[in-house]
Amino acid sequence: MAQNNGFGKFIATVVIAGALGGGITYGGVSYFNNNNNGTGTELVSGTNKNGNTKVSNVKVNLNTQAEKAFNATKSTVVSVINLQKQSSSDDTLSGILGQIQGGSSSKKKSSGELEASSEGSGVIYKKSGNTAYIVTNNHVVAGANALEIILSDGSKVSASVVGKDAVSDLAVIKINSDKVKKVATFGDSDNIKVAEPVLAIGSPLGSQYATSVTQGIISAKKREVPQTSESGQQIGNATVIQTDAAINPGNSGGPLINFAGQVVGINSMKLASDQQGTSVEGMGFAIPSNEVVMIINQLIKNGQVIRPALGIGYTDLSNISEQQQRSILKLPKSVTQGAVVLNVNANSPAKRAGLAKYDVITELDGTKITQQSQLRDILYKHKIGDKISVTYYHKGDKKTGSITLNEKATSKVLSEASK
Repeated sequence: MAQNNGFGKFIATVVIAGALGGGITYGGVSYFNNNNNGTGTELVSGTNKNGNTKVSNVKVNLNTQAEKAFNATKSTVVSVINLQKQSSSDDTLSGILGQIQGGSSSKKKSSGELEASSEGSGVIYKKSGNTAYIVTNNHVVAGANALEIILSDGSKVSASVVGKDAVSDLAVIKINSDKVKKVATFGDSDNIKVAEPVLAIGSPLGSQYATSVTQGIISAKKREVPQTSESGQQIGNATVIQTDAAINPGNSGGPLINFAGQVVGINSMKLASDQQGTSVEGMGFAIPSNEVVMIINQLIKNGQVIRPALGIGYTDLSNISEQQQRSILKLPKSVTQGAVVLNVNANSPAKRAGLAKYDVITELDGTKITQQSQLRDILYKHKIGDKISVTYYHKGDKKTGSITLNEKATSKVLSEASK
C-alpha cells in the first residue's frame, strides 16, 4: 500500500543473448553443432522466396462483462499525489563548521519546496455544483502539505482534504468539478458472494501505471485483520473484504468493483508475508462499500467521524502480574481474561454506569472480553445513545450494569499498567 515512498522504482533489465565463439547463447549456456558425421558447414537446400506469412483477419469478440465494468468505472479513478515540503541537511561549509565547533549533529531544515512523498489512488464518487468528491485511504493523504490529483485523461488538478479518519483508514478530498464527466456508484457489499469475480483499478507503483486493472475473485466477505497504531500496538480489528485481485503499492484508495461496475470496496492493504516470513501471494484487502459510505457521509457532514466511547483508560489483564491481580484487583483465580480499568473520566458513560479504577471488564454487549482491542470493536458497532450491557469485577465481586454511550469522552488504550 501507499506508505512513505508509497511506490518503488521499477527497473526492467533485458538481457540479450548474442552469438559467442560460433555458439548461440541461451540463458548463459552455449550450444554448439555437435554433428560428428559432417563438416558442420552443410546448408539446408531450398528457396527463401516463400516469406508469405500473414496476420489472420479473424476478429475475436472481447466485449466481456469485465470489459464493460472497467469501461464504466475507469474514468472515475484517479492518482493521488502526496506533496510534502523538502527537508535537507545543513551540509554547507558554515553549517559543518558550526556542527564541529558546537558538537551538534546535522540538522534538517525545510526548504519550503514541495515534492512528491508518495502516491496512491482514489475514486470520484460525487459531483455537486463546482465540487467533486474523491474517496481514498487516510494513509495516502497523511502528512501532506498539498495534494495533486491526476485525472484519467492525464490532467492535473489541486485537491484539499474534506475530512479523514485514521480508524477506518478513509479520507475524503475535493477538487474542482469542471473536468469531471462521470462519478462512480457504490454497490451493496453485504450482497457480494465468495468466488464472485471483481476488478481492482488504481495506480500500482505510481501514476506512470495509472488506471491499471487486475481481475480476481472475492476470497472472503468478512475477514478480520488486526489493526495497529503508528507505534505498532494492536488497537483492534478491521472487518474487510479479502480478494486475490493483484493489489500493489499505489493501489491504496482505488476501487474494487463488481462486474456491474459498482464499487464494492476501497483497496487498502495486502498481506505479503506472515509472521514467520513466509511469502504470501493473492491476499489483498478492501474496506467494504457499506462502511465506506457510512464513513464518507460523516466526513463530509462533520469533517470527522464521531464514535461512541466509554471514557476510560484500560489495559489487558495479561499485563498485570498474578500477584497484583490478587492483591490489588482482588480477582478470583477463575478470572483470567478481561480489560482492566486504569482511570475513569468524570461524567463519562462508564462513570455513570458505576465503573471505577481497577475494575475488570469481562463482558461487554454480551461478548466475552479476551483481549483489550475487543472493547473498541464492540463500541464502534454502535451509535451514540445506544445502551449496552457490561459485566465486570469490582474488588472481587461480580457485577452487571448498563452503559449509555455518548461521544463526549474518549477511551484510551494503555498497553502497560504503569502508564
